[in-house]
Amino acid sequence: MKKLLLICLTLILASCSIDDDGTNYSFEILPVESVVIPDEFTLGETYPITVSYYQPSTCHTFREFYYRKNNNIRTVAPINYVFERDDCETQDDVLVENTFNFVVTGNGSYIFKFWTGEDAEGEDEYITIEVPVVEAN
Repeated sequence: MKKLLLICLTLILASCSIDDDGTNYSFEILPVESVVIPDEFTLGETYPITVSYYQPSTCHTFREFYYRKNNNIRTVAPINYVFERDDCETQDDVLVENTFNFVVTGNGSYIFKFWTGEDAEGEDEYITIEVPVVEAN
């Protein structure tokens, strides 16, 4: 998952202007703390998946999910805007939840890998959850 690290670094270093008022921001991929996901899926159905993560400061705001498909494997992590302001306050215990909808389009199982950060050697770590697809009743 070195690609995830490369994308993360690219997003962190990128700086843009949201609109004409000169507001600057960068992007940051944040580690997942926990996930609420069904125990099984039914083919053709749509399911909400809720991801919780800690928001490091008052200048962090959810943008979207990093979402990568590779066969039946899905790699997911929240991407936040980080606004460059002087009034940012550090937050240690603000747990944020965001949800995306997952449409089941294949049989078998899906493997979700929710990025939780890096270990001491710089290797990506994940919460890995396998969800089987069952027949509709």
